[in-house]
Amino acid sequence: MRAMFAVVRTGGKQYRVAAGDKIVVEKIDGEAGSSVTLGDVLLAGEGSELKAVSGLTVAAEIVAQAKGEKVIVFKKRRRHNYRRRNGHRQNHTILKIVSVG
Repeated sequence: MRAMFAVVRTGGKQYRVAAGDKIVVEKIDGEAGSSVTLGDVLLAGEGSELKAVSGLTVAAEIVAQAKGEKVIVFKKRRRHNYRRRNGHRQNHTILKIVSVG
């Protein structure tokens, strides 16, 4: 029998998670070590069988608040002497999934 999994939505993206997984999501408020609850469960199952998702939540613990890799935003307009170089580092949160259900 496989462990229970769930598909949760947070920060506009969807993640397939099971207990013990580590995922990187858009920034969630809270310090490292605090626990969060992901309530927007879209699908849940065990092995190949699907379960009802009404009232199901996923408990997670914040491992760290971090920043992503730097992305260079470069704009240029030909023949107009226009160049703009901008850097951006997105904030994200590393979560460790404690339990599903």
